[in-house]
Amino acid sequence: MGNTWRMPWITQTTMSQRHEFVLLANEAGVNFRQLCRRFRLSPKTGYKWLKRFRVGGLDALGDRSRRPQSSPRICESAVAAKVIALRRQHPAWGGRKLHRRLCDLQEPAVPAASTCTAILRRAQLLAPGAGVGHTACQRFARAQPNELWQMDFKGHFATQAGPRCHPLTVLDDHSRFNLVLAACGNEQGGTVQGCLTTAFACYGLPDGLLCDNGPPWGNAEACCPHTALTVWLLRLGVRVLHGRPYHPQTQGKEERFHRTLREELLSQHTWRDLAHCAQEFPAFRTCYNCERPHDALDGATPVSRYQPSPRGFPASLPAIVYPSHDTVRVVRTAGVVTFGGQTWQIGRAFAGLTIGLRPSTQADGQWEVFFCHHRLGHLDLTAPRLDKHHLRSIYTTPAATSTSPAP
Repeated sequence: MGNTWRMPWITQTTMSQRHEFVLLANEAGVNFRQLCRRFRLSPKTGYKWLKRFRVGGLDALGDRSRRPQSSPRICESAVAAKVIALRRQHPAWGGRKLHRRLCDLQEPAVPAASTCTAILRRAQLLAPGAGVGHTACQRFARAQPNELWQMDFKGHFATQAGPRCHPLTVLDDHSRFNLVLAACGNEQGGTVQGCLTTAFACYGLPDGLLCDNGPPWGNAEACCPHTALTVWLLRLGVRVLHGRPYHPQTQGKEERFHRTLREELLSQHTWRDLAHCAQEFPAFRTCYNCERPHDALDGATPVSRYQPSPRGFPASLPAIVYPSHDTVRVVRTAGVVTFGGQTWQIGRAFAGLTIGLRPSTQADGQWEVFFCHHRLGHLDLTAPRLDKHHLRSIYTTPAATSTSPAP
C-alpha cells in the first residue's frame, strides 16, 4: 500500500494556514482551484481570503464579527438610553409599562413595547426567563367608581427603630385607584376608622366596602360578623361585605396591589421608622395612581378612570330612624334583644343602639332584622323554643343555637 500524502493541519494554526494559502495563491501560474481543494476550501472562500489579504495584508486574515454592519431595526442609542433611564427609576416595570409611560410623556420616536423589552435584555436589566409562561388572567370589575372599595392590611414588617409598620390599603374596584396607603403602627379599629375618615372626607362615601374576615372588621364574636368599625360604616350607609374564608382571591385587586407595593416600594428601602414610611408612601401612591400604566386598564392610569363619590361624608353620624310599622328594640350590653318570648343574639357591636324588626312577606312567624337601612338577618318565631340558657342567632338559617347564658 502506498503512502497517502496529507497536509499537516494539526501543526498549524488557522492564521498560519490562511497566510500560507494566500502566499501560494499569489504565485504566478498557480492552479487556484486545485490549491483550494488541497487546503480544503471552496473557491468562494479562497477568493475571499485572497481579496482580504491584497487589501489589508496579514491582519485582514483574522476572524471578523458576524454582527451586521447596520441594523435598521435597532433603535437609536438616545432612545434606548431613555428606556433604560426610566427602567432604573422603576426597576419593576417591564416593556409594556415603559412604552406606555414614554407615550404619555410625549417622547419622540417611542419604540414598541417589544423593542423596549429587547433593550432591557441587551442591557441585562431583565432576569433570565422573565415573562416566559405568562398568561393573561380573567378580570372582573364593578361598572362605576365607588360601587365597591376593597380594604386590607399588607403584611406588617419591622423597622430599624423597632416598631412594626402595618400598611393599610384601600383600592377602588372599578378604577384600581389607591384611596388609602397609610403607615399604621397597629391594626386596631380606631386606627382604621381614622384613615377611612380622611379618605371619606376627600373622596366621598362608597356604596360598599369589601374586607376579609379578620379583625378589626371581622371575627369579633363567633355569633356576629360585625364589629364597632363595621357598625360605624353601616350608619354611614356603606354596605360591608366579607370575602369567603381562606379565599384571598376574593380580594384579588388588593392582593395584586400588595404585590406591586412590595416589589416597587417596600423592597427598595431599608425602613428606619414609621415616620420614614409615612414620608415615602405618598410618592409611591402618586406614581401608582397618576403615572404607572396599569395592564388591567389597557395601559391607562387609575386616576384617569376614577372620580370622587357624589355621596359626601357627613359632619356627624346620621340619626337611626325606622319606619313607623317596624318594632324597635334596644340592643342590651351583652348584644342581645328579647322578642317573641325568646332572647336573640345581635352582637355586642350594636350594644346601646336600636334595631328594627319587620314582618317578613315570605311566611308567617318570620321577621327581618334591620340596622338603619341594612338587613342584618332574620328570626323565626315558629322554630321550637329553647330553654332560657340558650340564645338564638339572627345570622344563620335555620337559626343556630349558642350555649351562652342569657343576661
